[in-house]
Amino acid sequence: MADLQDDLHPAAEVGRVDEPAPPYPEEAVIVAPEAYEPVSDPDDAPLTRARAVLAAHPVADGYSGLPWTLRRLPWYDLDLGESAVDADLPRLRKGQVGAVFWSLHLPAGQEGDRAVGATLEQLDLAKAVVAAHDEGLRPARTAGETADARNRGRVAVLFGPAGAAALGDSLSVLRSLHALGLRVLTLTGASWAGPAGLTRFGEEVVREMNRAGVIADLSYASTPTIRRVLTVSKAPVLFSRSAARALRPHPANLPDELLADVGRAKGLCMVPLTAEQAGPTVRDVADHLDHIRALAGPECVGLSGTYDTGSAHPQELGDTSCYPRLIAELLRRGWDESEVALLTWGNVQRVLRGADFTAHAAQQRRPPSTATITDLDG
Repeated sequence: MADLQDDLHPAAEVGRVDEPAPPYPEEAVIVAPEAYEPVSDPDDAPLTRARAVLAAHPVADGYSGLPWTLRRLPWYDLDLGESAVDADLPRLRKGQVGAVFWSLHLPAGQEGDRAVGATLEQLDLAKAVVAAHDEGLRPARTAGETADARNRGRVAVLFGPAGAAALGDSLSVLRSLHALGLRVLTLTGASWAGPAGLTRFGEEVVREMNRAGVIADLSYASTPTIRRVLTVSKAPVLFSRSAARALRPHPANLPDELLADVGRAKGLCMVPLTAEQAGPTVRDVADHLDHIRALAGPECVGLSGTYDTGSAHPQELGDTSCYPRLIAELLRRGWDESEVALLTWGNVQRVLRGADFTAHAAQQRRPPSTATITDLDG
């Protein structure tokens, strides 16, 4: 048996214990949940079916704040279970999670070289955590690598989204971050992707992301930015934490007209399992999934646990072990198992494949861009 010290990862590995958790942008005030009775089913058949579907098509979770949470812990043990987090390995396995995107977002206010350095530190930490838990986790970048991790009984970890400030307004930094493993970049918090939309440099960033294979995340982006990215990007985009604004007003939730645009562009809207965005119950989350499926199509909706971000979660969805309960609710509502398979696994695979195909084609057509923000925006 390995020495106990090998199972505990001390504060030296995870950063300072007194660093505050990063605030998540424009979060709404959490409203106390209304009275709620847990979902029940006399024969438990939907839950059994849900577990069977997930065994073949596990959850690809679009957003986890685990790296920053681990940074603030004096020690942790993800292999045996860790009460200080929502997503240790036992709960990931119980929830039948096959892949997860680890957020590299930073506290507000960091920009320039400081943001670049802090993002590199976050990426280094995330890679070290995966390496230290290689019996349960496996780094992945592509659809093939995520499937390979699943087939080997590991949870595939994809790095990102990171914030746009991580680029330091440099396309060279973008390419370097991608080479180090970054897969997703959120297009907010930069001068070139603001309330008025993309600047000329912002459009060049999107084109270079397409060329490198970095996926654009448009959650919290302005409507002009979203519309312009949907036009400029040749690769599928995603919304890592967006539900339906018609059901729940929140800055990151999408109005119906944008959801229809996402469907036409074959993007991916990943519904967060948070009370402030989706509602206080598992039924509320299912309502958002129904709504987005109807407007954008079953191939354009996914799931983001948004665990370990400090957000409150709907009842019955308190940690990553709870995914089968949500899938059981969808099956009760008449979702086909093929639609559930797209929701949990297939749609993320499609976006990953689309990004890689676009990158391969773009690299045959153009060299790396040497444009600077000064050249294009003045």
